[in-house]
Amino acid sequence: MPFSNRPRQVDGNTPPRRLFRSPLHDFRRPSKNGRPARPAPPEATSAESFYYVKQMNAKTPMVIIMTDGEEVRGCIEWYDRTCLKVNREGAPNLLIQKHCIKYLFKEEELTR
Repeated sequence: MPFSNRPRQVDGNTPPRRLFRSPLHDFRRPSKNGRPARPAPPEATSAESFYYVKQMNAKTPMVIIMTDGEEVRGCIEWYDRTCLKVNREGAPNLLIQKHCIKYLFKEEELTR
């Protein structure tokens, strides 16, 4: 007879096994203070749009560095969720998609 720590019934058969897992329908834990959890932060802040509006209103000359290393100079005329329109002097205006922009800064910061 093999050794086992499981309890045996009188007739030598083992009782049915018990599940140790809790039921899956109750998987959320209640919060500690009784209030519902905080909502997730917003997907986007207004910092980007505030910066663009500030530069557009002042007609600040900007330098835009593209992901391929190209440098574009001009003033931001308008923007939306996916692109910027840049007015350039002596060159055609450009509509630049934001995912192609590496970074941008004010042109006056080059002379500092």
